[in-house]
Amino acid sequence: MGMLQYGPVNEREVIAAAHRAMDLGVTLFDTAAVYGWGMGEEMMGRALKGRRDKAVVVTKGGRKWIRETNERGNDSSRAFLEKGLEESLRRLQTDYVDLFLIHWPDTNRPFREPMEVFADWKRQGKIRYGGVSNFSQSQMAECLKHFPIACDQMGYNLFDRRAEAELLPFCRKQGLGVMTYGSLSYGLLTGAMTKDVQFDEDDWRFPRVAFGLPIFQGEYLWKNLETVQRLKEIASGHGKTVAQLAIAWVLSNPTVTVALTGIRKPTEIEENAGAAGWRLTPQEKAEMEAAFKAG
Repeated sequence: MGMLQYGPVNEREVIAAAHRAMDLGVTLFDTAAVYGWGMGEEMMGRALKGRRDKAVVVTKGGRKWIRETNERGNDSSRAFLEKGLEESLRRLQTDYVDLFLIHWPDTNRPFREPMEVFADWKRQGKIRYGGVSNFSQSQMAECLKHFPIACDQMGYNLFDRRAEAELLPFCRKQGLGVMTYGSLSYGLLTGAMTKDVQFDEDDWRFPRVAFGLPIFQGEYLWKNLETVQRLKEIASGHGKTVAQLAIAWVLSNPTVTVALTGIRKPTEIEENAGAAGWRLTPQEKAEMEAAFKAG
């Protein structure tokens, strides 16, 4: 339910997509308090009404985002987290969250503080597990001194492999779960994007930069789309789509637990679910690397 900052969505279609996902065996649903300024959680709550026991619900807090001014910041104080959790539970229409993540590290206070909040919430039954998102190796190490965080959520896809340097090895060594966002490179790997793509002003991709990478800008976009075309040809040779290829590639990393993808409509989740069970061979991965080197 994180699609709400990718431009306008149709709520009925999003809810139908969530129901279709569950029908296809998808059990984990990820959102955050700031997605759509609360609308993501509200739609998830409506989508999971009567089906709560069939879903692993993940949400994130500790992130400020003022819609009117677009001002952003991180606040992992006990007061802000407590207030945020109660609001999230209300929007999600549930009395507990399976996994609550600190959305971004708050470097203005000790990481001990949010970890102590996690411990209290777990004792109270408000969360089952706690984790982090976008934390560095050293920041996760500090958190682990105070609470057994379950996972880290990080950006990772064919066009962004920065996590391979430190984050993934650290998580593997510590036995932490890994949830990857941007598995489809924020739309680039859906196969539907063209050189003429335009983003709405309320779409976070509007500046054409994705987490520090100018993948949607000018010549970078053109070259990336040429690479996507080569990947399409590889996928087609196996009876798959480029999106399915991209998801399968992320899941081929043994440290990755969950490859997150956004959904707007049932057809999208039906396509994405088609990546399940596809284990890429070394030869297939070599073909993909060759496609990148050609670009």
